[in-house]
Amino acid sequence: MNQKRILFDTDPGIDDSLAILLALASPELKVEGVSVVHGNCSVDQALTNALGVLELAQASHIPVARGFELPLVQPSLLAPETHGEGGVGYAKLRTPKTKPVAQHSVDFLIERIMSAPGEITLVCIGPLTNVAVAIRKEPRLIKAVKEVVIMGGAIRHEGNTTPLAEFNVYVDPHASHMVYHSGMPITLVPLDVTYHCILTPDDVQHLQKIKSPIPTFVADATRFYMEFHDEYQQIKGCIINDALALALTFAPELCDYEDHYVEVDITGGVSMGKTMADFYKLTKQPANMKVALGVRARDFIELFVERVEKLSESIPG
Repeated sequence: MNQKRILFDTDPGIDDSLAILLALASPELKVEGVSVVHGNCSVDQALTNALGVLELAQASHIPVARGFELPLVQPSLLAPETHGEGGVGYAKLRTPKTKPVAQHSVDFLIERIMSAPGEITLVCIGPLTNVAVAIRKEPRLIKAVKEVVIMGGAIRHEGNTTPLAEFNVYVDPHASHMVYHSGMPITLVPLDVTYHCILTPDDVQHLQKIKSPIPTFVADATRFYMEFHDEYQQIKGCIINDALALALTFAPELCDYEDHYVEVDITGGVSMGKTMADFYKLTKQPANMKVALGVRARDFIELFVERVEKLSESIPG
């Protein structure tokens, strides 16, 4: 099987961690590195979590790089109320034995993508600070990357951080603006599709019959996430946004797509960070990305559970 080569840019994060596990459980993919950014938690905590999740899944050979700890312009915004003080809910990861690479994430991304033009898929599931600076530092990256899958934005859906804005975009809207208008081949995975993808307590319970540290981690991490979703959004279960974005790298048929011109509001005020698609072509601008706007949500959840189950069976307790 020809594996798709992927790099993550991520801020683990509960659903980020689940996306990493799904990638490791998917034979169609070869994870070639993880670039870490601020977002769900501080960049140092996210770095520890990335290393810890890889060790948990016996994948500590995958290199991890530390990126930016602050947005380009905005003040820092973290999400302990959503992901817990340690970023992974109630889960306890062992202190990782592996160390990050010496390179900054920006240089790491540039080196990896430029060394294999047209071959690397970049999966962005956090704020886009690292990616924005990378394309500013090395503009050839724009044409060298095979594709960019971005979890971000709320098009017709309400925001989850402000009434209008989704978290990843709102945390660094200026970086999102730069990346969206870069000319990179982007697939955007907004809340419009991810908020249909609810991992339920029964799904998590299904994994518990396997004696492995993976189901324990999933249960402890998502229990916190489910409590947040229940209290603040009246959702029974939890939304695994980032895992859906990752799944589209090998199962694009899970979603339906439209090509649109997409913009991010960086003017300030109540709509700061709002992601807008020009459905009626009012701006006369050409489409700058493909947007996922329909999803077979239960098919995705069942795929996620099945693959994590197989990964768990390969890593006994």
